Amino acid sequence: MGNKGWYHAVWPSLLLVILILAAWQLSVDSGVVPEWQLPSPTTIVKEMVDVWPRLMDNAWATVELALVGFGGGAAAGIILAAILHLIPFVRRAVYPLLVVTQNVPVIAIGPILTIWLGYGVLPKLILVWIVCFFPVSVAMLNGFKDTDPTLRNYMRMIGAGDWQLFTRLELPNAVTHLFSGLKIAASYAVLSAVVAEWLGADKGLGHYMILSSKGYEPARVFASVFLIVALSLALFGLVALVERFVIRWRPVKGGGRA
Repeated sequence: MGNKGWYHAVWPSLLLVILILAAWQLSVDSGVVPEWQLPSPTTIVKEMVDVWPRLMDNAWATVELALVGFGGGAAAGIILAAILHLIPFVRRAVYPLLVVTQNVPVIAIGPILTIWLGYGVLPKLILVWIVCFFPVSVAMLNGFKDTDPTLRNYMRMIGAGDWQLFTRLELPNAVTHLFSGLKIAASYAVLSAVVAEWLGADKGLGHYMILSSKGYEPARVFASVFLIVALSLALFGLVALVERFVIRWRPVKGGGRA
């Protein structure tokens, strides 16, 4: 996508965000919404500046948990997808159970993991892994399934075995789908890390939000939320950037290359 195409794709969303922030600021300044109940955007930004060192200290803890959880969840999703694809019987047995696990709220899984594994970092990592691995696994499975049947038949005709078919055709084809799952997982990684910190942590944005809420500091709570959104967008953008470098051969609209 060129610079002009990027501009036309982004500006409506940016305009909407600006309008929402302006309406938010105006509603607080005019007294329609009390400041103690909903701080204005300028108040939140001022609070972010005032507590920036402490906010960053907690943000790094959340980023570390999110990145390690995202990496572990993505790796688990890729490996599991490969196993389910190569062993159809295992797929028929396991895949329905994977779908069931995604219907259990993350906030309900957290206390169970804490009971089993304590209040250390491991239950928090597992919680992020659970959230991240599923979209990656499903995207990879769809990529394996979407392999061109004509190419598959051709490789069979020239004597390719199952492993050669997998490594030379199905796996490269699944990479394009993989990044769709990775971007979804990236969107959830920071949020799930924050939820994990709610369950018991001594550092992190989730921990900071709980302390600010109990101290009735709504501006600090909103500052944490703004930072969480920014970190989620940054991780999503990083995955999208890697996708552009990895899948350079993919055709895009307009007749160019990705």
